Amino acid sequence: MGNRLQIAKYAGVLAICLALGLFAGFNPLAVRIDSPAYDVLLRMQADTWTPQSVVVAIDGPTLGAGHGMRNIRTILAQTLEELALAQPKAVALDVTLHDDVDPAEDAKLEASLRATRNLILPCQLADQNTKWEDPAPRFRSLGPLGHVHTEGDRLDGVSRQIMLEQVAGGQRRWALSMEALRLTLGAGNPEESPDDVTVGNIRIPASRQNGRTLLVHYLQPGTIPAISALEIGSHRDELRGKTVFIGVTDFTAASDRLVSPYGVNFAGVEMNAQAFETMAQGRFLVPASNITTLLVCVSLAIAAGMIFWLLAGWRAYVAIVPVLAAAHYFLAVQFFARGIVLPYVAPVAVAWLSSIGAATYRHFMVRGQLRRSESEKSRYQQAIHWAAHEMRTPLTAIQGSSELMTRYSLPDAKRSELTEMINSESKRLARIISTFLDVERLADGQMELKQEPLAAAGLVETCMGRAKALAERKHIGMILDSAVEGTLLGDRELLEYALYNLLTNAVKYSPADTEVHVYSELRDGELRLAVRDQGIGMDAKEIKSIFQKFYRTKRAEASGEVGTGIGLSIVEQIVFRHGGRIEVTSTPGKGSCFTMIMKAHVTAPTNAETADRRR
Repeated sequence: MGNRLQIAKYAGVLAICLALGLFAGFNPLAVRIDSPAYDVLLRMQADTWTPQSVVVAIDGPTLGAGHGMRNIRTILAQTLEELALAQPKAVALDVTLHDDVDPAEDAKLEASLRATRNLILPCQLADQNTKWEDPAPRFRSLGPLGHVHTEGDRLDGVSRQIMLEQVAGGQRRWALSMEALRLTLGAGNPEESPDDVTVGNIRIPASRQNGRTLLVHYLQPGTIPAISALEIGSHRDELRGKTVFIGVTDFTAASDRLVSPYGVNFAGVEMNAQAFETMAQGRFLVPASNITTLLVCVSLAIAAGMIFWLLAGWRAYVAIVPVLAAAHYFLAVQFFARGIVLPYVAPVAVAWLSSIGAATYRHFMVRGQLRRSESEKSRYQQAIHWAAHEMRTPLTAIQGSSELMTRYSLPDAKRSELTEMINSESKRLARIISTFLDVERLADGQMELKQEPLAAAGLVETCMGRAKALAERKHIGMILDSAVEGTLLGDRELLEYALYNLLTNAVKYSPADTEVHVYSELRDGELRLAVRDQGIGMDAKEIKSIFQKFYRTKRAEASGEVGTGIGLSIVEQIVFRHGGRIEVTSTPGKGSCFTMIMKAHVTAPTNAETADRRR
C-alpha cells in the first residue's frame, strides 16, 4: 500500500511537470524560440536534389542595360523572346502588369507573352488585402493568374511559409508557384480536401483549417540556378525543359525584399521558386500534430521518471543525459528528416522539468525513508530501554524472594507470602511484556485496539488503588474531587497503563506531604480525566516537548527520581489511538495538570465515589 502511494505521488509530480512543460511550450514566448530552432534544423539538412526550376533574374546589370525600371516592359519582352528559344516547360512571371504604360511597349510585351508557352501571370493584393490587382486587360487573358503575396513572420520578419490560397473581393487565387507546378505537370484544376490539395499526382499537405499554408523547404542559397536576363543566350541548355521564374532581383528596384531562414535577403521571385521546388520534389514539411507532440512529451516524462525511480546517484544523472540530448537535438532532427516539424520548447521544457521534478522528489523521498529508518531504529532502542527499565522492579522482587526461600528456612506463613509475591510479580512481569509488545504494535499502527465498554469509575478506582502504595510512602494524599461518570469504549489494559502512568508521575515529582487530585467531568459527550499535582511543574517550552520520547525536564532530572522519559509519549499514543487528546497546564514550582479527554457515554455515578474522597 505504501509503495503504491509513493508511486501515485511520484506519478503526480511527473504529471505536474508534464503540464508545466506543455504550458511553457505552447505560449507565445515559446514561438520566439521554436522559429529560430526551425531555421537551425533547416540549415542542418544537407538536402540536395536536381532543381526543376531556374530563376531568370532582372538584376542590376540588366536594369542598367535597359535604362532602369521605367523600361521594365521592354526588358521583359526581350527576355521572353530570348527565353522562347530555350524552350522552357513553363514560365512564371513575377513582375506585375496591372496598368497600361506605353502602347508600343505594351503591344510588344503582349506579343512576347502570347508567344510564351505555359505562361503564368502574377496578381497581388491591394487596398489592405481587400481586392486583387490583376494584369491590365490586354494581358489578363494570356495565362492563368497566380498570386505573389508573401509575408514575413510577425516576430522576426523571416519568410518561412506561403499561402497557397488567397481570397479577396470574393475571388480566390492560387499561389504563383502552385500554378507553375500545375502547368509544369500538365494537370487540370487542383483537387481539394479539408486536409490537402492535389495537383496532378502530387498531394500537398496544406489544410483548409490552417489557411492552406505551406512551409517552404528551402534549399541552400545558390542551389536553384539564377541566370541574368542578359545571359540567357549562353545558358539555353540550362533553361531547356525547366520551369522558369522571371522577376526583379536587384534590391534597389525590387518591391518585395524578404529574409530567408538562412539569414540572407532575397527577392520574392526566389521564394516562389523555392516553394515550387518544395512541391515539385515532394519534400514537404508539416508541423507535428498536438497528439504527436503530446506523445513525445509524455514519453520524455516517463523516461525521466523511470530513470530516477530505478537508478540512484550518479548512475541516474548519467542515464538522464541521453534523454535530455534527445529532447534538445535527436528527436527534432529525426522528426525533421521525416518531414515533421516538432516544436522545440515543449519537449525540452518537459524533459528538464520532469528530470528536475523526478530527481527532487526521489531525493526527498530517500531522505524521508532514511529519517524513518533512523527513527525506527531509535524507537526500537528506546522501547528496549523502556522494557528493561520496567522489568527491573518485578525481576528484582522475584530474585530477592527466591534467594530468601533458597537460603533460609522460613516459616510456612512467610514462605507462602514470598510465593504469593513471586506469583504476583511474575504476572506483573507478563503484563509489562504484553504491554510493551502492545505499545510497539500501537506505535507501528499494526495493533487493533480492543473495543470493549468499560466504566470510567472502575478505571479510575483501579489505577488509584495501584498508585496508593507509592503515594503513602511519600505521605502524599490522593484525592478524587468528583464522582466519575460515563462509559468508555476501548482497550482496558492500555487505558489503565495511561492513567496509572499519569498518577505515578504526579507522585514521583511531588514533594512529600502534598496532594494529588483526580478530577472527572462528563461534558458534551467527552470524559475529562484530570490528574493535578503540587510538584515541580514545567514552563511553556518544556510543555511543548514533554511528549517526545526520552525527553525529561531539567527539574525532573534534578529531582533524583529515576525515569526514562518514555512514559508520557506512550500515554499520548494510547490516548490518541482511542480518538482522544491530552491537555497540559503547568506552573514551575506549583505543579502540573494532565487531562485525558476521550469520547464517553453517560452512566450513573457510583455510590462508592464522592467528592473529596481520600485514598
